[in-house]
Amino acid sequence: MWLRYCTETALPPAAVTTGTLVLFVEWACLQPGWKAGTFKAPTSIDRHLAGIVVTARQEYRLTLDRRVGAEARALLKAKKKAMDKAGEQHGRGPAPALLVSDMERILPTIPDTIAGIRDLAIMTTHFACAAREHELAAQYDRHVTEDEHGRGLVSDLRVSKTYPRVVQILYGSRAHLCPVRAVSRWREVSRPAPDDPLFRQLHSGGETILDNGLSPEGIGDVLTRLGERAGLEKRLTGHSPRRGLVTESARAGNDERQAEKQGGWVPGSRVMRRYREDDDGFKENALHGVL
Repeated sequence: MWLRYCTETALPPAAVTTGTLVLFVEWACLQPGWKAGTFKAPTSIDRHLAGIVVTARQEYRLTLDRRVGAEARALLKAKKKAMDKAGEQHGRGPAPALLVSDMERILPTIPDTIAGIRDLAIMTTHFACAAREHELAAQYDRHVTEDEHGRGLVSDLRVSKTYPRVVQILYGSRAHLCPVRAVSRWREVSRPAPDDPLFRQLHSGGETILDNGLSPEGIGDVLTRLGERAGLEKRLTGHSPRRGLVTESARAGNDERQAEKQGGWVPGSRVMRRYREDDDGFKENALHGVL
């Protein structure tokens, strides 16, 4: 989306500043949404903002202030408020959750190729970290290390639209969906240097690993492609694993604070609680043990 904006405005893609990001938001809010009569969703625009900054730092080697997108996000927040007040439709609603049952359906459709090995590692790691697309896209190989006691991986998510965090990734009880094993196999075939992006682009043939890392949009495209190939009834996006981890963790009876820590939400986050797909008011109810 940023490249299209740059083409239309004759702006160099590396011209990432506070001012150009503000102008990008103005432009993006006027772009059509997924169906006639809708506009681009503010949440999608926000993810694009994060992706622009990640790409600028990774591919263009720009040194950007950590608040370079603050004014653009403030404008976006004001525009969303105005859209809601005017009753304007934007976006397609919340991303559907990527559940464990979905991954079980996806797994048999993933080919045993370099592309398939990479995509499985992306899907399972994305889910395990409850990551945002740009957080995964910004990771270098050195940011993911083995736990010194052999309990799994330690993922240092240094780039985030909120704040950096360190996430512990446990070995999965389902070996075929284990993110630790999936990342290990991907590293065996990709042979990364410490300063290589963890998840790299592939040549159009799918069997040659390139130097550049996947963009945030590229991470999301992997999820969408996996869901479509498996014939899922819902359209997965780069936000689906994040919502899925929250839902599955709640189903497993884990303390909400664990999900908050994993996904980088503030304690007591109302946003995180809205992510739970099966919170119908019966599982958690003030009447339990009362009557």
